[in-house]
Amino acid sequence: MSGIQRRQFIGISGGVVAGAALGVVTSRVGSSMASDGVLGAMATSRGLSGDEARGALATTVPPGKYDPYYMFASSGHLGAVQVIGVPSMRLLKVIPVFSRDSYSGYGFGADLSDEILKAGSNPTKSSSLGWGDSHHPALSETDGEYDGRWIYINDRANGRIAMVDLTDFKTKQIIDIPNLGSSHGMCVTPNSEYAHISSITPRPTTDNGYAPLESYADLYRGYSTWFHIDPKTGRLVPEKSFQVELPPYNQDLADAGKLASNGFGFINSFNTELAVGGTAAKPVAPEVGATKNNFDYLQIIDWKKAEKVVAAGKFVERNGMRVITLSVAASEGVLHLVPEPRNPHGVDVSPDGHYILIAGKLDPHVTVFSIEKIKDAIAKGTYQGKDRYGVPIIAMDVVLAAQVEVGAGPLHTQFDGKGNAYTSLFIDSAVAKWTLGPKSGVTDKPFTFIEKIPVHYNIGHLAIPGGDTVKPTGKYLVALNKWSLDQVQKLGPTHPVNLELIDLDSSPLSTLSSMPLGNSEPHYAQIINTDKLKPLKVYTPGTDPQTMALSEHAIVAGKERVERNGSVVDVYATLMRSHFTPGTLKVTVGDTVRIHLTNIETTENATHTFTIPAYNIQATLDPGEVVNVEFTADRVGSFAFYCAQFCSALHMEMYGWLLVAPKGA
Repeated sequence: MSGIQRRQFIGISGGVVAGAALGVVTSRVGSSMASDGVLGAMATSRGLSGDEARGALATTVPPGKYDPYYMFASSGHLGAVQVIGVPSMRLLKVIPVFSRDSYSGYGFGADLSDEILKAGSNPTKSSSLGWGDSHHPALSETDGEYDGRWIYINDRANGRIAMVDLTDFKTKQIIDIPNLGSSHGMCVTPNSEYAHISSITPRPTTDNGYAPLESYADLYRGYSTWFHIDPKTGRLVPEKSFQVELPPYNQDLADAGKLASNGFGFINSFNTELAVGGTAAKPVAPEVGATKNNFDYLQIIDWKKAEKVVAAGKFVERNGMRVITLSVAASEGVLHLVPEPRNPHGVDVSPDGHYILIAGKLDPHVTVFSIEKIKDAIAKGTYQGKDRYGVPIIAMDVVLAAQVEVGAGPLHTQFDGKGNAYTSLFIDSAVAKWTLGPKSGVTDKPFTFIEKIPVHYNIGHLAIPGGDTVKPTGKYLVALNKWSLDQVQKLGPTHPVNLELIDLDSSPLSTLSSMPLGNSEPHYAQIINTDKLKPLKVYTPGTDPQTMALSEHAIVAGKERVERNGSVVDVYATLMRSHFTPGTLKVTVGDTVRIHLTNIETTENATHTFTIPAYNIQATLDPGEVVNVEFTADRVGSFAFYCAQFCSALHMEMYGWLLVAPKGA
C-alpha cells in the first residue's frame, strides 16, 4: 500500500480510526471490510488481508505529523549512519561518516569534511581512505539511558571510530585507532565516560606491524580500546584513553555493564583455536579451524580497575596509546575469561545489569551468566585455571544462571522493559521471545521460551526503542534482515535487505510492515525516543560547525571582498537566495584560491551549495554555516560555479564564474 493510498484509507475510515486504540481499530477495520463498500473495495483492490490493513493503519505517519522514534542504523560499506523513522519505516536522513557523499558535499573540497577524513586516515595504513564499513552505532548515555547528544560508530574495515554530533547531525571526528587493524565490538558506558571499541582480527606487536603467521600465538594480539569522551563536547580524547591488550582470539561483539554490572565490559570471542587458515601446501579455511573447540571465551574487563592501573603508571606506550599489557591485565585483575559456547556472536547485558546473555551461532541456546556470581568468583579467586597467556578462567558452571533454548542460529538480544528478551535467529529466520530471570521482574516463569515469529529472511541484529539501555520502552521491534528474496520484485542479482517492523504489544507477535533498503546493509541499530533529540533548526549566523562557535572567516552581507597576497587569493563570499556575492572570481593559473563561504540565510532549510564541477568541489552550507574551500587554480579557463541545491524560483539563475587567466594576462 503506497503512502497516498494509506492516507486515503485512513481518511475514508476517519471516524473509525480517530482516537481508537489499536485493538479497536483492528476490529473495526475487519468489520468495515465486510460492510463498508468503499473501504472493502479498496482493500480488495490492493489484495490486503485484515492484518495487512491493520499494519498500514498502525504504521502510517500522515504529513505534518512525526514518528515517535528514530532508528540510527549503520550502513555497512556505505560508510554512513542512517536515520529511519519508526513506525513509519521511512529513511529520513543519511549521515556520511567514513565515505564521501556528494549530496551533502562531504569530502569534496570543503574544509570540515576533508580535514575529518584526512585526520582519520593514518598514513601508515593508507594516505587516502575513501570508504569505511560502519557497523555498530552507539548513542551517548546518561544514567544508562540514551541522552540524544552524540553517536559513535566504528569502521569495521579499518579500525576507526567516529563521533557524530546530534546537534546538527554531522560527523565531527574520525580517529584511526592505534594498534587496531579492524574493529567490531562497539558500545558506550552508562554515563558516556568511554566509547569502547575492540579489534576483531589481532595484529602483530612488532615495530613494523609484520609477523609471519607461524608466530601468530606469540606475536599477535587483540585490543580493547576505551576512548575517553569529553563530557562537554562529546569529542574523543586519545591522551585520556587507554587500551587493554588481549589474547589473539578474534574479538566479536561487546557490551558495557550497567547498574548491577556497571564498571565492567564484556566482549565475545571466537577462534580460541588460534587458527590462521593453514598453509599454501595445506590450506584450511578459517571457518574449519576456528570451530573445533566446544567453547570459546567471554572476556570480562573491569574498566574501573583498569583506570586505576593506568593512573598508577602500569602501562606501556604503544604507537601513541597507553596500553595495559596482557600480563599486567591478568595479574591486576583487569581481565578475566569465562568459557562460552563456541563461536558466539551476541553479548548483551539485561536492563538491570544482573545478567549477561551470550548467543552462539552454533548453539540453539542463549547462555545467561550472573554478574553476582562473576563478582563472587573474582573476589574469592575461584578459578578453574589460566589460559596459555596467564589470564584467569572462571568456570562456566560457577557463573551460569540459565540456558534457554530459543532456536537455530541465535545472534543478538534486546529487551522490552517488561521482563522479556527477544533474540534474533539467523538460521531459523525468526525472532524468539522469552522471559528473563527473577531479578528482572519476571518471577512466575523465569527463563522461559514464549514464542517465535518468522521474518524474511536471515535476520542479523534487531532493535527495540531503548532496547539496550536501563529503561527499554518496548512497543516495536525492528528486525534487520540480510535478505529479501521474494519480498520485492527482482531488481537484478543483488536484492535489497529487508527491515521488518514487529508489534510487541500484540499476542502473539505480529508483523506490521517491511522496509526494503537498497542502498546499504545495516548491521546494528539503536532506537531513541525523538523527544530526547534537540537538533538545531539553523546555525547561529557565522558558525563554524567544527567548533560550533563563530568562525574567524564569517562575514555579513555588504562585507564581501577579495584579497590577494602574492599568489594566494582569499575570497570572502556570501550565499543567499538566489545569488553568490561576489559572483565573479578572477585569478591567475597557479594561484592558491581560498574561498570562505557564509550562508547568510536565517530561514530553516534554506541550504545552498557551492559547486565547481571542473575542480571536483562540492560544498554544502546550511543556514548560518561557514565553510572554507581551498584549491590550486591549475587550469586556464572560464568555469561556471553554481548552487546544486534547489533553493528558490530563481535557482537556475544562482551561478557565477571562476575565471582562471594565463600568467601575464
